[in-house]
Amino acid sequence: MVTVLLFGQTLRQSAEESEFQLDVTGPMTVRALLEANQDKLGGVLAYLNKGELVVTVNRKVGTEDSMVRDGDTVKLTHQFNPSYDGATDIIP
Repeated sequence: MVTVLLFGQTLRQSAEESEFQLDVTGPMTVRALLEANQDKLGGVLAYLNKGELVVTVNRKVGTEDSMVRDGDTVKLTHQFNPSYDGATDIIP
């Protein structure tokens, strides 16, 4: 079972819940996990296709191609500005 956590109002509004427990039969990519569960996460998949998701797998930064396995936790956060690199402070 893989736990998927959704962060941010945009993602939470695109799905009925903010936390999902999804059964997996073997290792698969984050994209494949979302595609296999479109009934629950179809709205989130649209943001992945636009490149507007930040993906972490077991507290490590990942991508849509990151592999997930039974027992993993995937956190998805909506990034509304895809050109934003994640830096919040710039030190002169």
